[in-house]
Amino acid sequence: MLTTTHIHSVVAAALSEDAPWGDLTSETLIPANAIATARLVAREPGVFSGGAVFTAAMTLTDPTIAVTGSVADGTHFGGRDVLAEIVGPARAVLQAERVALNFVQRMSGIATETARYVAEVAGTHARIVDTRKTTPGLRQFERHAVRCGGGHNHRFSLSDTVMAKDNHLAILTADGQDLTAALLAVRERLSHTTHLEVEVDRLDQIDAVMAAGIDTIMLDNFTPDELLEGVRMVGGRALVEASGNVSLATVGMISRTGVDIISVGALTHSVRSLDLGLDIEVTL
Repeated sequence: MLTTTHIHSVVAAALSEDAPWGDLTSETLIPANAIATARLVAREPGVFSGGAVFTAAMTLTDPTIAVTGSVADGTHFGGRDVLAEIVGPARAVLQAERVALNFVQRMSGIATETARYVAEVAGTHARIVDTRKTTPGLRQFERHAVRCGGGHNHRFSLSDTVMAKDNHLAILTADGQDLTAALLAVRERLSHTTHLEVEVDRLDQIDAVMAAGIDTIMLDNFTPDELLEGVRMVGGRALVEASGNVSLATVGMISRTGVDIISVGALTHSVRSLDLGLDIEVTL
């Protein structure tokens, strides 16, 4: 969940980075009594995310700035829609502008891209989920944006879930221990509330993994035909996650194989920021 405390912490750091000793340009050029009236305007259609973050960038710069009329996160908008209105000291609005836009443009870009993936799997029961391929320090913001686009979140951090991937399994069985036995030993050490997910990259690994009574099996880089066979082999005994090389061109086909979850790193690691702008008028 994206909390006010976390928003303020991240935004305050960004503002300090951008203007460590104030905004020299605005303080030099803009009269102290100038008032700015601004509108956050979409330059292209999309899905909005980051309203609270945008507002925090403004009000943490100057608490007298008022942000009103902000559309709700998750709102679909058109190419010329006004997404929020801002009134306040011109110097402060100009100082906050870049940081506020950087956050809301990236978050809205993630929400918009997620919505495209969600639309491609409509009519199936597959969930679109993100991964840990997020910008360091911005995971809560980016994960919130995925939810705004209709997607879901994977484990938040390494502390949340036991997720055994190929390198973990290689080390776990390095002493010659049977894979099923090794995973059963792992299960014995876990609390009953802890989720256990295991990644496989071949069909012939599925039976050994499923014999350990895991909760989710990840089929990594499987072809659609292999996914169909993998879902059949699991037979409803665990959640089935598809991962690897997922794109807008392939996600619909993947969803129709019967998998429960499709994890998409591209939602956060290579998304394009949406084109939003701040149109400003100044009065003295």
